[in-house]
Amino acid sequence: MKIAIGADHGGYHLKEDLGAFLSAKGHEVIDLGAHVFEPDDDYPDFAGAVAGAVAAGGAERGILVCGSGVGASIAANKFPGIRAAVCHDTFSAHQGVEDDDMNVLCLGARIIGAELAREVAERFLSARFSGLERHQRRVGKVKGFERDFTT
Repeated sequence: MKIAIGADHGGYHLKEDLGAFLSAKGHEVIDLGAHVFEPDDDYPDFAGAVAGAVAAGGAERGILVCGSGVGASIAANKFPGIRAAVCHDTFSAHQGVEDDDMNVLCLGARIIGAELAREVAERFLSARFSGLERHQRRVGKVKGFERDFTT
């Protein structure tokens, strides 16, 4: 799977670990930065790059890492077509895709360890949207918010 990945200084080291792990698992990882540890960088820059890549179809899914995952999630969700969520457990990571068609996973490097982050990422990437009518209806309502508020 083609995955866009990005992080600010708070998530830089975990992003590096995840990128190497996912590449070793056979995924095509598009690293959109940070490419060096810069204590004064800003999470919206990387959230925008990853969300933009997913929204434009340049990547199938995205993974963002910041200190808590919250800032990255807020920023990514401003992009039409992006359904980003903070997940620090495997159930939420796969359920978010299966029921809500989540396409960007956000992680907090100050909250989750590398081993669990790898497991969460694997569950996120292996999950598929169920396509059940009730889930399509609910996701359709969310997409309706985008149409209503971006015109």
